[in-house]
Amino acid sequence: MSADPLHRAGAPPRTPTTPPPSGSGTSAIEVRRSTRRRRTVSAYREGDRTVVLIPARMSEAEEQRWVRVMLDKLAAQESKRVLGDAELAERAERLSGQYFAGRARPASVRWVTNQNTRWGSCTPSEGSIRLSHRLQGMPEYVVDYVLLHELAHLLVPGHGPRFWRLLEAYPRTERARGYLEGVVAADRLPHVPGARSE
Repeated sequence: MSADPLHRAGAPPRTPTTPPPSGSGTSAIEVRRSTRRRRTVSAYREGDRTVVLIPARMSEAEEQRWVRVMLDKLAAQESKRVLGDAELAERAERLSGQYFAGRARPASVRWVTNQNTRWGSCTPSEGSIRLSHRLQGMPEYVVDYVLLHELAHLLVPGHGPRFWRLLEAYPRTERARGYLEGVVAADRLPHVPGARSE
C-alpha cells in the first residue's frame, strides 16, 4: 500500500448514530456543528457526555470519522501511563507470541525522539525497532499496531501482500490505521484539534 501512515508521518447539536468505541468511558456523545468553525475539530468532556465541535459543512462520514478520532484522542490524554523501554520490549515479545507465533524476535525495542515523520522504524539486519515518542499517550491498541507493524518487518522487509497478510491477524489494524491517519490529517490543519473549546 502506498499510503502507509507509519512511514510518512451553528446547527443544532445532534448525537451520532455510531456508538462510542469501547473504553471511551462516556455514556453520550453530542456533536455540535458550527458555521463559524471552518476547519478545526475539537472535543471535551462535559459531565457524563463528550461534546465534539465540528464545521457545519462536514459530511456524515467525516463526522463519524472525527468523532472516533477525537474520542480516542481524549482517551489518550486521560490515560497518562507511558511505557518505558523495558515494558515496550516485553510488550513486543508478547505481541509476537500472540500474533506471529513468536517468530519475530527483536534485539532491541525503544522509544526515540528523532522520528517526527514516521511512527516507527525497523532495521531487520540489526533486529532493532524504534517507536516515535509521539505515540506515547495514544491508545494502547494504536501502540500495539505500530509495534506489530515493525515486528512484521523482521519477517517481511517490504509492504507487499505477505506483509499485510501478517497484520490481518491483528483485529484492530484498520481502526489503528484510521486513528493514525486522523492524527496526520489533524496536524495539517491550521489549528491542531485540541481537547477543549474553539
